[in-house]
Amino acid sequence: MGPPAAPQVSRAPVPARRRKISRPPVANALDCATLPPAMTPRPNKPSVSALEALERAQWIAFAPFVFQASCVLRDRGVLSAIESSPEGLTLEQIAEQVSLPHYGVRVLLEAGLGIGLVTEDDERRYHLTNTAHYLQHDGMTRANMDFTRDVNYAGIAHLDQAIATGKPAGLQVFGEWPTIYAGLAKLPEQVQGSWFGFDHFYSDSAFPVALPLVLKSKPRRLLDIGGNTGKWAIACMQHDPEIEVTIMDLPGQLDVAKANIAAAGLSDRVRFLAVDLLDEQAKIPGGFDVIWMSQFLDCFSEAEIVTILRRCAAALEGDARIFILETFWDRQRFAAAKFCLQMTSLYFTALANGNSQLYRADVFLECVRQAELEVDAEHDGIGLAHTLLSCRRQGAS
Repeated sequence: MGPPAAPQVSRAPVPARRRKISRPPVANALDCATLPPAMTPRPNKPSVSALEALERAQWIAFAPFVFQASCVLRDRGVLSAIESSPEGLTLEQIAEQVSLPHYGVRVLLEAGLGIGLVTEDDERRYHLTNTAHYLQHDGMTRANMDFTRDVNYAGIAHLDQAIATGKPAGLQVFGEWPTIYAGLAKLPEQVQGSWFGFDHFYSDSAFPVALPLVLKSKPRRLLDIGGNTGKWAIACMQHDPEIEVTIMDLPGQLDVAKANIAAAGLSDRVRFLAVDLLDEQAKIPGGFDVIWMSQFLDCFSEAEIVTILRRCAAALEGDARIFILETFWDRQRFAAAKFCLQMTSLYFTALANGNSQLYRADVFLECVRQAELEVDAEHDGIGLAHTLLSCRRQGAS
């Protein structure tokens, strides 16, 4: 038995540094020299001017207003109305087109000016900015906004309690469940739609890239842990007509997966196991060539991840592999992607379970090591934001 093979790491190219933007001088602008010592920039910290720092602080202070106004401008058709007129529209024209009171449209548009969604020309006609275009047409932005508004907005107000207790205190706005997953099938229809829309937007971009990597060895039996709506199982069976899939998930989620797989005409190649892996006595069956977990382990604390992976490791036979698809915020190419993942972690804190997050890569990989597994291949840049890990038992040849 030789030493374990070195992990193969494929990484996306490093982006060029962002161009610095110079700003014209501002009359009476704050200067670091005018600040008391406690407010001057600290060594080794990103440096911005005092004026920029103060502006950012106001964006934080008014963030709820920014978000809600942007949602209303989008959902009430104000942005669409302006977009439909290349020469721009006046306040009166917009109010007439969207059938809203003059006053309401005025305060929304003035907020839109401050937010940077609209501009106003010399004839007081409003035009959309590029940012508004993304609110209107970018799938990621829409998925993120709907998820924030419908799933998180009310519950995130309980973040302080969730931080202090390690419990999903914000979940009380929907029901009395220990985790959001236990009540997912009972959430209001719009909330479910935004939850799945968010989840699927990111996984849908990753699945086509991950599929040939996972199925390269021609596995005959695959265990899909946390199979959700059955999308991955369906993709596997459509890709390989001989593979058989077992989906392991909570009972409510299995009902959704069963319906989707039946609609795809693939029920004869799928088995279903109703299991709550928070129960440490719940075993993971053996006999599978691949154990697959997509956006699943981020639903658990570090200690829980270790116990789940140990049970997975115990189920491995021969050359079987565990494939893990996750989003690591420190593996992102772009600042916006990193920001989205860092903020999404607070959903797990306040609503999902109170103790998990979208992890930094080294924190997650330490859980893999503690479970007596080793990573023999990893691929960054899968889809929009994912990393694919291939794991085997430590010391396996």
